[in-house]
Amino acid sequence: AGTVLAQAADGWSDKAGGTSGALWGVILTAIAGSLGDTGRPEAAAVAAGVAAGAKGVTDYGKAEIGDKTLVDALLPLTETLTARIAAGDDFVDAWQVAAASAAAAAEATADLLPRMGRARTHGMNSVGTPDPGAISLALIATSVGALLADRIERKAHA
Repeated sequence: AGTVLAQAADGWSDKAGGTSGALWGVILTAIAGSLGDTGRPEAAAVAAGVAAGAKGVTDYGKAEIGDKTLVDALLPLTETLTARIAAGDDFVDAWQVAAASAAAAAEATADLLPRMGRARTHGMNSVGTPDPGAISLALIATSVGALLADRIERKAHA
């Protein structure tokens, strides 16, 4: 898992371009480092990797909640996932709840005046439109949750 995510991080950073490519590289590299390549990834390791990715992103880009960036969805994803795993929730359920938290937070960026990131240059014109980076992060997290649930369901019926 670690090697696959590390390669995905390199590919995303190289091909996506812009700040979002670099930020996704940071996130995936951190998750890869947390998971490693041996055994089945444990929920706590995934949560720790996502948290390390979020810290890497905020350290790198300096964005905070309310700046109208990907961070507005990433931090709720991280905080919810970490809390749900610590509470003993099933990993797939915890991920899906965390993804829903990220999606709600991403939608809420529509009300924000951008202070950082690509949207900053649009100023007041961006109010009313959610941040694309936050939306894309939430969509990816939601898709990962759906894939995890589908795998579990298929195993149950096999």
